[in-house]
Amino acid sequence: MRFSHFVDETNTHSPIRLAMVHGDGALFLDEILDDAPASLQQLIERGDDELQRVRNHAELVIGQGVELTPVADLRHASAVLNNTPQVIAIGLNYSAHSSELNLKADKAPTVFSLWPNSLTGHDGTTSWPRSLSESIDYEAELGVIIGKPAKDVSEADALDYVFGYTVVNDITARDIQYSEAQWSRCKSFDGFTPTGPVVVTRDEVPDPQNLHISTVLDGHLMQDSSTALMIRSVATLVSYLSRSATLLPGTLISTGSPGGAGYSRDPQVFLRDRSTVTVSVEGLGRLTTHCRMT
Repeated sequence: MRFSHFVDETNTHSPIRLAMVHGDGALFLDEILDDAPASLQQLIERGDDELQRVRNHAELVIGQGVELTPVADLRHASAVLNNTPQVIAIGLNYSAHSSELNLKADKAPTVFSLWPNSLTGHDGTTSWPRSLSESIDYEAELGVIIGKPAKDVSEADALDYVFGYTVVNDITARDIQYSEAQWSRCKSFDGFTPTGPVVVTRDEVPDPQNLHISTVLDGHLMQDSSTALMIRSVATLVSYLSRSATLLPGTLISTGSPGGAGYSRDPQVFLRDRSTVTVSVEGLGRLTTHCRMT
C-alpha cells in the first residue's frame, strides 16, 4: 500500500489529510472509514490490525468503482509529518560519498538528528537566505519508517520492524557542515528534508538493498547508484540503532547518500535560486523540490 499526506486548504480543522494512493488517484481515509487515522503516525501507532482494516475498506471501495481524487490536483505535505518521534540520519554510508567529501567512514555509523521543522513535501519550494549559505547541496536517500517498537533486535529480524519506505532529499549547507562539529544545523534549515511523495509499505519492497537511487538537478543526472552499495544495510542500521535506544513507531531513518554530490565536483555544483532537483528511489517514486535563494 502507498500512503501520502495532502494539504486541504479548505479545512481549517484538519488541514493535512491522509490518503491511500492508488495509481494516479488518492482515496482519503476519512471518507471511507469511521474514526479514520488522521496521519501516518496515527496509522502506524494503531498497529497491524488498523493497517488491515484500512486495506480491507480501500480494496472494497476501489472494487466498487469509487471515483478517486486525481493526485495531480492535490498538494503534497511531507510523507512523514513533524509528529514523528524522531528523524535519524546516517552519514557516510556509501564509500563513494565519504571519499568525495574527504571524510572517513568510521567503524561505527555516523548518526545525527534532523530537526522536524526541516520536513516538507513533494513539489514544494524550499527557500533559504543567501547570507547564511550559498553552498547548498542535494543528497538522494532511502528513508525507512519504523512500524513497531524496536529494542535490541537482530539483523535477521530487523526488517520485520519496518513499516515502510520513502524517498528523502537530505539537503545540506556544506560550508556550515565543515565549520561546525555537528551536522544537525547544516541539514535542518526550514524545508531542508523533503520526503515523499508516498510511503510504501514494506510488503511492496522485498529487498531494500536492491533499489536504483538517483538525483537530477535542472535536467542533469548528478547521482546514479544503487542501495546495494550501502556500507551498512537497512537491517544493520535498524539493529545497530536499537541497541542503545528503543526505536519508536513512526521514527524515520534516512540511510545515507551515494556518490555524486555537488560539493565534490569540479567546478562545484550547488542548488541555486530557481533550481529544481528531483531525487528518486526505484519503486518509491520521484521527489521534486523547487529552490529559492533570498
